Amino acid sequence: MKPGVVLDVTELPAHGLGTASLSWWGTLAFMLIEGTGFVLSIVIYLYLMSLAPRWPLDAAPPDLLAGTTLTVVLLVSLIPNVFVTRWARSQDLRKVRIGLIVMSLFGVLPLILRVFEFPAMHIKWDQNAYGSIVWVMLGLHTTHILTDLGETVVLTSLMFTRHGDNARRFGDVADNAMYWNFVVLTWLPMYVCLYWVPRL
Repeated sequence: MKPGVVLDVTELPAHGLGTASLSWWGTLAFMLIEGTGFVLSIVIYLYLMSLAPRWPLDAAPPDLLAGTTLTVVLLVSLIPNVFVTRWARSQDLRKVRIGLIVMSLFGVLPLILRVFEFPAMHIKWDQNAYGSIVWVMLGLHTTHILTDLGETVVLTSLMFTRHGDNARRFGDVADNAMYWNFVVLTWLPMYVCLYWVPRL
């Protein structure tokens, strides 16, 4: 019988960042699943449009101000988000704390703008198929903003406790930043569908 080979793994870190982390892969899988929901909502929107004699149905095209302002805010939020990711990877606790506070504010601001966005659509959810899909799309994206905001606030709170200076928490911050990128990028085709397709 040959003696077995034993590896000494005592020097390996307890937690990994990025692709070395199971939570990174879990976040990626979640984004793929949720991304399918966004794609389906856009396909349904375009399908309903193809059946309609005119689009939008019984409504003027949406006002651009609220949706465009929200889009600009989301795009600008990517700048501090990039820095938060870098700081998390370098495990700079002080900068991560500041970055998470900034990102929490960037999570609240789109929700405020979204309150003005629903009436800017000029249609209620139960008025017709156009109204229903528009409200579903806005509601779907709003849910994702709320989800990320909740996680960001929890992580911000944790980073100000004794749990903050922990390699695993920095990985969580980087994963959360990746999810915010997803929230912003999924909005862009929805914005085009909701605000510009009715103007074609």
